[in-house]
Amino acid sequence: MKNKKEKKLLLEQLKKAPIVELGCQKVGIARSSYYRWLKNDKNFAKEAEQALLEGCLLINDLAESQIISAIRDRNMTATTLWLKTHHKTYTDKLEISNRIVNVDEQLTSKQKTIVRAALRLASLDKRYEKQ
Repeated sequence: MKNKKEKKLLLEQLKKAPIVELGCQKVGIARSSYYRWLKNDKNFAKEAEQALLEGCLLINDLAESQIISAIRDRNMTATTLWLKTHHKTYTDKLEISNRIVNVDEQLTSKQKTIVRAALRLASLDKRYEKQ
């Protein structure tokens, strides 16, 4: 019965802050108990996963709120971060270009190397990943 109450309290803590160590400290249990419960109680494992997700979403909301406040305060770092993560024009890009003189010609060895590297970087074709 005690474990059931502790599990419930821990799940509530994880919904507020998705940090296992912190939740365990607040409830007064060892981390090993949490991991044992995960292993032995499939229902608890499912509830814990959901609680951690809810906690992460809450923290994400708080973080975005702080970023928006910083933007209002004309903080350029916050503005840049927001644009890089919310506006496709400002995201990091990789551009690869090469001039092809004659499309009927076979690629040179150097061109083949460039294409393989580009495909590997873009992760479009697993055949070109480094072994």
